[in-house]
Amino acid sequence: MSQVQRVALVTGAARGIGRAIAVALAKPGLTIYINDVANWDEAAYTCSLVEANGAQAHLLPFDVTHSPSVEQAFAQIADDPGRLDILVNNAGITRDNLIARMKEEQWEQVLAVNLKGAFNCIRAAVRLMLKQRYGRIINISSVVAVMGNAGQVNYAASKAGLIGLTKSVARELASRHITVNAVAPGFITTEMTENLPEKTKAELLAQIPLHRFGTPEEVAQAVAFLASDHAAYITGQVLHVNGGMLMP
Repeated sequence: MSQVQRVALVTGAARGIGRAIAVALAKPGLTIYINDVANWDEAAYTCSLVEANGAQAHLLPFDVTHSPSVEQAFAQIADDPGRLDILVNNAGITRDNLIARMKEEQWEQVLAVNLKGAFNCIRAAVRLMLKQRYGRIINISSVVAVMGNAGQVNYAASKAGLIGLTKSVARELASRHITVNAVAPGFITTEMTENLPEKTKAELLAQIPLHRFGTPEEVAQAVAFLASDHAAYITGQVLHVNGGMLMP
């Protein structure tokens, strides 16, 4: 009997952690849908990296905050290839500000992408996963979801919400062999951290026992483990990848 061809979807996969996740998942026999709406050229480059690892890659540029667009995208997956085995909810934005200065729009934008976007994708994905009685859902949270961070009340709230979403959906879907977990990165070397003032970087590094920022690839390997059959007995958990910055 021929082996089942697995299918994955990674949201916000044009660059950074999302790209690293797509590349880490990529292997022969896997089809990966690369989602992004803001960086099509970079998303296309992610596809080329995925294909270089032997997987098939397809661009799927839908807005995770727009329910009809999400439904249409997942309908496309349902038509061909007809299954979805791995969903990684990585799409996220920041709109940082102190709460006294934060505009309602900044709050709503971050919650819409980071939390509602994951809800939209999970709701659409489980229809396929329930039918096939198998699935891996990984939500990308953050260290600030647990410890908080001044100037990021919207971001921290959205990422804390993802943890509650993860645990609740894990309980709902466990009987159908669908695991739901979260990965909570600490400070990772990305464009955002590279642009921080040197004084801020030094202050952050002083809080990290390993005395360095993490890499997107280190986060991606944690996701790849949770997406694998080796993690079949792990669900409803938060895997912290933060160099020891937080030890819950």
